[in-house]
Amino acid sequence: MELIPAKTIVTKTKDSGWFGIDYNMNIYRGCSHGCIYCDSRSDCYGIDRFDQVRVKEDALRIIRDDLRRKVKNGVVGTGAMSDPYNPLEKELELTRHALELIDAFGFGAAIATKSNLLTRDIDILESIADHSPVLLKVTVTTTDDALAAKLEPRVSRPSDRLSLIAALKDRGLFAGILLMPVLPFLEDHEENIRSIINAAKETGADFIYPAFGVTLRNNQREWYYDRLRELFPGEHLDEKYMKQYKNNYHCTSPKARKLWQIFSEECERNRILYKMPDIIHAYKKNYQITQLSLFD
Repeated sequence: MELIPAKTIVTKTKDSGWFGIDYNMNIYRGCSHGCIYCDSRSDCYGIDRFDQVRVKEDALRIIRDDLRRKVKNGVVGTGAMSDPYNPLEKELELTRHALELIDAFGFGAAIATKSNLLTRDIDILESIADHSPVLLKVTVTTTDDALAAKLEPRVSRPSDRLSLIAALKDRGLFAGILLMPVLPFLEDHEENIRSIINAAKETGADFIYPAFGVTLRNNQREWYYDRLRELFPGEHLDEKYMKQYKNNYHCTSPKARKLWQIFSEECERNRILYKMPDIIHAYKKNYQITQLSLFD
């Protein structure tokens, strides 16, 4: 296990419009899931040896001090850059202990993950939910376990992730699906979208938030095309991408408009939230976030 230095870990977000998250927290650097589409592999983030997970040194002390210094409490989000439930977490329990600190200092929590290891920490999440908002986002972009094994080779299967959502809902926690990215030419078809909505309904998911496409930029783009050639030989998917998108960052599905119509209609019919303001309102509505001051 490699330790890397850090001066701060819990940082203020520039805009809380993304799921109402006020602070970001990344204990780990890099990710071992091997998802072929991961944006965090892009050059702009400067993460070398991305597939090797490293740990920020003295992370829990830094998180404690960061939280103690905050003038205002709010929702602390984790999982934006690397999954907080990577294989190291099972033994180290740094995410678990960080959640305990979040609980102790009266903050809320928002977690994004692809790992059913999250079930281990339901007890702490319930404790946080007693006083502050909790939002649990589980990425599911296909219900096809075989396809997911190619796209996300070292992560819990979609069927397991859906079971995770059901377990979270059984304990009264606010949980749903991140339907992103929906990969053009692989996942952007009506059958896949309907399948995910049906699965969400069965698990009792509160929401699905979609992105009908993928983002590609330097380094990540080349990695993604290499994996497409390796995993889907003879289908020329890389050539389809290059023809359709050239060097564009936003690679929106050619079927996005049709898929959005189907998606929104089915979510409305099944009473599943899918608009960002509605999701934020729903998980925060029962809480009055106290604005703490250093001079209280």
